[in-house]
Amino acid sequence: MSQSGGLQAEKRARTILTVVLTIISIIYVLPVLTVVINSFKLNTYVKTHTFALPTGEMWAGVQNFVKGMTFGNYPFFNSVKYSVLITVLSTAMILLFTSMAAWYIARVNSIICKIVYYLCVFSMVVPFQMVMFTLSKTADGLNLNTPWSIPIVYLGFGAGLAIFMFVGFVKSIPLEIEEAASIDGSGPVKTFFLVVFPILKPTMISVGILEIMWVWNDFLLPYLVLDINDYRTIPIHIQYLKGSYGTVDLGATMALILLSIIPVIIFYLSCQKYIIKGVAAGAVKG
Repeated sequence: MSQSGGLQAEKRARTILTVVLTIISIIYVLPVLTVVINSFKLNTYVKTHTFALPTGEMWAGVQNFVKGMTFGNYPFFNSVKYSVLITVLSTAMILLFTSMAAWYIARVNSIICKIVYYLCVFSMVVPFQMVMFTLSKTADGLNLNTPWSIPIVYLGFGAGLAIFMFVGFVKSIPLEIEEAASIDGSGPVKTFFLVVFPILKPTMISVGILEIMWVWNDFLLPYLVLDINDYRTIPIHIQYLKGSYGTVDLGATMALILLSIIPVIIFYLSCQKYIIKGVAAGAVKG
């Protein structure tokens, strides 16, 4: 095959790949667009004209947002407060404790460390549904059923992915840097926080983004563990937008869903480049 023929074949392959990926992207974005469109429609038209633009008599404006935030006896901003509290505490604990554990696992070559590492990796493939009832009972017994204590439960579930990524990155850090700090008189704690911790920034940001998106959008774990009469996160609050006889105002529901995903989308778009860097940096075989 001539060089020009090879270039044309490569160009056609790229064009086909671009078309396929564009179609896949549209399929993934379509549900989000559906939420945006229906959040500005009256409830009746959400059911009958789901994919139509909210024009004319279908337009509800901010009515759905106001109704969603004022519906029922539970204040919406309490749900926002608890969602922020749980997300921030859970992510902070996961980043701090798993990075320390990963550093120890990567540097201490022992059977126990290897067993702990593989157990953490194995936990990534265990479905939550297998342990949710036992977990709920255990959390109640240990008083982990408040927004201030449920981050401990999230730490257990989020440790697998975080340790997997941190261990891969730590193995790429030259050991000589830590040895130099040790020669200068730094102990393990000082070495980690002053030498290793700053180097972990790419993976730290990447893991933080993934954990924030997970905890913020999680419904099942808070629903099972928290007392929903006192503490509701945003996903739980949306679940209880029901009127008499179980009727649901889909317009108000879509409006609150939109409000809940906007912060995550903005956060993800502003930090997405760090996800690629962090995953690539953590994908180191050791």
